[in-house]
Amino acid sequence: MGETTTRRPATPSPAERARSIARRGGRAALLPSGETSARIVPLLHHVHRDGTATVLLADEHPLVATTWHAPQRELAAVLEVADPTPVRLREPVRGLLWLTGLLRPVEPEQAREHALAVAEERPDSRLLDVGHGASLLRLDAASMVLADAEDTGPVVAEDFRAAAPDPFCLMEDGWLRHLDLAHRDVVGLLSRHLPEHLRGGHIRPLGLDKCGLRLRVESGDGDHDVRLAFSRPAMTTDDLGRELRHLVGCPFLAQQRTG
Repeated sequence: MGETTTRRPATPSPAERARSIARRGGRAALLPSGETSARIVPLLHHVHRDGTATVLLADEHPLVATTWHAPQRELAAVLEVADPTPVRLREPVRGLLWLTGLLRPVEPEQAREHALAVAEERPDSRLLDVGHGASLLRLDAASMVLADAEDTGPVVAEDFRAAAPDPFCLMEDGWLRHLDLAHRDVVGLLSRHLPEHLRGGHIRPLGLDKCGLRLRVESGDGDHDVRLAFSRPAMTTDDLGRELRHLVGCPFLAQQRTG
């Protein structure tokens, strides 16, 4: 007889997950080349659909002058985008996206147009400070790496550009906070279908995407992330409601990943 294999639950692709982190925005830190201990928190950041990124810094920030005076006005840097958990957990980050490339200042005559392009996707009043106390820098990424509960590895630039964010990526945090605060009974029903050794842990909602619901189990032996898969991808809120009701009443195989 052949060996029995466990089927891995369907998940959004790495590029889709990266696009979702980028779309949510999260928290960012800029790490310039040669500054091993420096983590610069920009006033604002935005990862564009093409994989480039824009950061906003105060005019007086030393990095602004450094990029202007660097050879060819470019400086190697990494932009780290952290995806925070929707509820308070002892490990408060559920994913990281790193973009590595060359950081360049945006020319003053192009700054307004560039700020408007950012505002179309991420409206923010701080963009009004461009040219009035704040400067834009642009990161042209040469590589991109994603680390989350599903996997860690590079994201191909062409795949990132072609992918779409998850349809629920801007709504999931609010929904999951509501689930955690107002519907602990539902979380309890879901917990019955976890691996038996995890059922005594502290179970919290971690993520929601078109392919399923993710739970974080905090226990004495560490944190464990479990995916409960939908029967088919949910692309609308009606689809999502149906799949969640199905999942509560008749959950599917869960894949456990231990952190």
